[in-house]
Amino acid sequence: MTGYGQGVQSTDEYEVSVEVKSVNNRFLDVALKLPRVLSLYEQKVREVVATHVNRGRISIWMNLKSTNEQSQKFSVNHALLSAYIAVVDDIKKQYAIKGDLTLEQILALPDVLIIEAEQADEKVWYCAKSALELALRDLVEMRNREGQEIEKDFILRLDALSEHVALVSELSAVGPGQELSKLKERAKRLVSNEQLDEYRLELELALISDRIDISEECTRFNSHITLFREMLDDSASQGRQLNFLLQEMNREANTMASKAYTSEISHTVVKLKEEIEKIREQVQNIE
Repeated sequence: MTGYGQGVQSTDEYEVSVEVKSVNNRFLDVALKLPRVLSLYEQKVREVVATHVNRGRISIWMNLKSTNEQSQKFSVNHALLSAYIAVVDDIKKQYAIKGDLTLEQILALPDVLIIEAEQADEKVWYCAKSALELALRDLVEMRNREGQEIEKDFILRLDALSEHVALVSELSAVGPGQELSKLKERAKRLVSNEQLDEYRLELELALISDRIDISEECTRFNSHITLFREMLDDSASQGRQLNFLLQEMNREANTMASKAYTSEISHTVVKLKEEIEKIREQVQNIE
């Protein structure tokens, strides 16, 4: 589920700002970009995220700056600067470009100059944790709003599924008798009365009737719809369970399609499967 959140907290000496973004993912996948001074707290950051979010790819940017000019210190990211210089040298050789990096240009390169806290004490961590939780609450609120809109879409599509299943049930309620009567008359025309075994004919027609009966599939499908609605009312995370339930719905629809003996039933089942697929796409967006 997509979302965005941000949070800012400060102490007498430092200010921590956090941005959090999320996109769809089957599992919880957290990507972090932390100030070097807070790198030792990476696992704690992941634990905080896990208390707010269950699924999705979560990207977190955390920035730490000093609010006390006297305590403010700078350091150079030498590894990154070396990489920048290597790239510049490669470009110059590859394309025969002349020129040198100036000090001003070097200082303007992203993340070359770092503002560092003196030490990663617990005070700095609690400030960062507070900012992170603000951003995550902001993210969750946005995701909840998106979830409410998705739920409305689910309800509309479940209503459509119920209508399609009701139509299939109605069409199949009277169809088998008519179909069997046609088969019986056709069989009598193809063979003489002396060759026709009425008992065997009735048995074969009964077997055919069972093979084209869709009532059980309709009953199970309606049961799946009811369970889906109940899951939507449950506040717990249901993404994986809903996805499994859709697989069961699709299985029932496939069985209906294999038993369909009229074009009208076949066309209705196609609409049924289209709605299932649309719901499946939306289910990937929720936890």
